[in-house]
Amino acid sequence: MEVKNQAGEDRPAAHQPEQTMDSPRAATRRKKMTKQLTGKRDDTAMHAAARAGQVGSVREMLSGKTPEELGALLSKQNQAGETPLFVAAEYGYVDLVGEMVKYHDVATAGIKARSGYDALHIAAKQGDVDVVKALLEALPELSMTVDASNTTALNTAATQGHMEVVRLLLQVDGSLALIARSNGKTAVHSAARNGHVEVVRALLQAEPSIALRTDKKGQTALHMAAKGTRLDLVDALLAAEPALLNVTDNKGNTALHIASRKARHQIIRRLLDLPDTDLKAINRSRETALDTAEKMGNAEVAGILAARGVVSARAMSPAGGGGELKQQGSNNAINSTTVVAVLIATVAFAAIFTVPGEYVEDPSSLAPGQALGEANIAHDKAFIIFFVFDSVSLFISLAVVVVQTSVVVIERKAKKQMMAVINKLMWVACVLISVAFLALSFVVVGRSERWLAVAVTIMGATILVTTIGTMLYWVIAHRMEAKRMRTMKRNSLSRSRSFSCSGVSEGEWIDEEFKRMYAI
Repeated sequence: MEVKNQAGEDRPAAHQPEQTMDSPRAATRRKKMTKQLTGKRDDTAMHAAARAGQVGSVREMLSGKTPEELGALLSKQNQAGETPLFVAAEYGYVDLVGEMVKYHDVATAGIKARSGYDALHIAAKQGDVDVVKALLEALPELSMTVDASNTTALNTAATQGHMEVVRLLLQVDGSLALIARSNGKTAVHSAARNGHVEVVRALLQAEPSIALRTDKKGQTALHMAAKGTRLDLVDALLAAEPALLNVTDNKGNTALHIASRKARHQIIRRLLDLPDTDLKAINRSRETALDTAEKMGNAEVAGILAARGVVSARAMSPAGGGGELKQQGSNNAINSTTVVAVLIATVAFAAIFTVPGEYVEDPSSLAPGQALGEANIAHDKAFIIFFVFDSVSLFISLAVVVVQTSVVVIERKAKKQMMAVINKLMWVACVLISVAFLALSFVVVGRSERWLAVAVTIMGATILVTTIGTMLYWVIAHRMEAKRMRTMKRNSLSRSRSFSCSGVSEGEWIDEEFKRMYAI
């Protein structure tokens, strides 16, 4: 093997000093990394000696240097951002690391490569216990260094399942287990997600309180374990902290929800065997574990859950879990419609008897064709439009008032249908009373100021068209979405073959999943 000196010249491997002893995995790993060396650039002589494991050469380079010279030499990074200490740790040269780290402080030893790892992190990731031990014996404070995502060496080792490295780091400082990554996940989250049971046990023994720690999604280590396949991991977590069983994440999911979504049959059975498991837990999507399994099309999982007494959220609350809220919303809409109908009827009735220009009252001043009590503007086209539209809006509003005060509808679907018709009538009444107002405005402003009436008409028409158009869009969009979801649910439920267990109609599926707000 040939290495580069500081000037970049090749020199034979025959002149290399005796190499240091390696950690058990180092030789195998170096064989895998040899092919990558051709891509290395900007290696100093110190990098080259560290890569070759030349303790004698490194010792010679370090001897006789001032502190400033040592700092510059040891902190020098190659293109990959690696320091000589990082290279030695990556290759697993225990004796070389032990020699080099004597000349480092925490800041220099903690210099990170472009990968985000420092010497301790790379050794922890690779499971080099001897290298980690050498670094920590010299600089225990290195255990607290973190990468860009706030990941400690402990979290890195726990993710990889390196049990001995985890134990060594916990001996240095057990509080390391409490440090979470930027996403809120602690080492126990990482170990649980990757199924490392012994690592989880060691972490819980060091810091029992971390069992209930949640990440930014609100998930505990048990949520992580439910995504995997290790039944013994679930048992270990619940043995350490039984309260984990029914803890919900930010979306309201328990471990049973997660396991149902991932179709983890053994874990589901184990959770169902526990007497304290909440079989009626409903998440924020209004789903029990059974609903989640059906939604994912996991017929076998749904069968297991149904056989053990887990029911659908709709079966527990036929109104889709929000029946009282929907009922209150409907009642409020009915009351509001009644008030608006009375208001429109009052305005329409009063307007017909307070027309501008007054009425004919003096018999001596009657014009040909006029009669006493007749409006002076009765023959104006604008007044005729006003009279017709005002009258129609009056009678529509009165009809709505009669229906609202006389008809009592108990059944929710029938009440909704009645409200749909009444609301459309109120739309029409609002449009008619608006047209009546605009027509009369042409009379009030006079011919010389007709532009005012035109401006008001344009403004009013814009507002009305925009409002009615938006409402129509909501109605049409709601019906199209309802149709699409009905088809999707029908297909999903036919695949799951467990639809009959919940006893729910397709209409209730739509109410549950979509109708949070809609234009009646």
